[in-house]
Amino acid sequence: MDALPPGSTLGILGGGQLGRMLSQAASRLGFDVVILDPEENSPAGRVSRGQIVAPYDDPNALDVMGRVCDAVTFEFENVPAASVDRIRAGGARVAPGPLALAVAQDRLDEKTFLNGVRATTVAFHAVSTIEDLHAGLDRLGMPALLKTRREGYDGKGQVWIKSTRDAAEAWDALGGRPCILEARADFVRELSIIAARGPDGSVAIYPLGENRHAGGVLRTTVAPAAVDARTDKAARRIARAVLNGLDYVGVVGIELFDLGEGRLLVNEIAPRVHNTGHWTQDGCACDQFEQHVRAVMGWPLGATLPHSRVEMTNLLGDEVDRWAALSGKADLRIHLYGKSPARPGRKMGHLNRVRPLQH
Repeated sequence: MDALPPGSTLGILGGGQLGRMLSQAASRLGFDVVILDPEENSPAGRVSRGQIVAPYDDPNALDVMGRVCDAVTFEFENVPAASVDRIRAGGARVAPGPLALAVAQDRLDEKTFLNGVRATTVAFHAVSTIEDLHAGLDRLGMPALLKTRREGYDGKGQVWIKSTRDAAEAWDALGGRPCILEARADFVRELSIIAARGPDGSVAIYPLGENRHAGGVLRTTVAPAAVDARTDKAARRIARAVLNGLDYVGVVGIELFDLGEGRLLVNEIAPRVHNTGHWTQDGCACDQFEQHVRAVMGWPLGATLPHSRVEMTNLLGDEVDRWAALSGKADLRIHLYGKSPARPGRKMGHLNRVRPLQH
């Protein structure tokens, strides 16, 4: 695939903070950006050349994207497959590809794929009926985590089951939809790895980050994480297996359970730039957003070696109101998303606290 020159147009499905930061990175490389999002005046639309305000399955909007954009990507994984096909029909290249979307949109397919490329996960059981759920609990034991197969993020769409008495209530709470039951993982900490693959098959991998959550939402990521050589090697093997197995183009985020002694389980994959990769904006010469644009537009992948140690902290809700005090601190870089209103739990921005890299 030929590299697209500066002045080409990149389309982004999604106008939230990830689309905003992708647009800013693309602009630095000389590309024009068009956003498709149903929300008028979206955060990404306000920093881009233009925005098409329409649903993601609007045929006219998709036809326009296919005609005016040289390449199209997305900031979230629940893009309708038919939308991708329609954009492609208009002549634009779309990355990541349909296999990555299909796998990431269904948790059962995701875990089946991961096990197929020898990326180990927790034990799991497909659930379509309450009888399936009871059979899964008998097989996996309790506590176990029941998740909807599709959609759900930041702790949504999932319920812990601690005893058989909880099963019916959990099933009803998730609407009786197709689900996956996952065994509990006895892990020491959560790690994540951000990696990229170009259309020529080249791979670039960032150092691991260590994540801490509260209420099902990511609060902080510290990177590079303190890991031993076995853990680093295992994570990189997983990243390459996922990227190559999906014939992937772009940046992927992979969340991992660290069991200790170099043993890792994959929690989930995200076929896009990822919250746990925000540290790269102030820790690496080429951050995850520029890396994704490079891959999608066919450019050589950038360097992933860190030059600083970074602690990334999400700003949720009215925490963003501390911007004046935070912006005056010499060791902090503040990244605000231009969202309104500041609802409780809503990601409004993030901070990167920068430290010297310890060798």
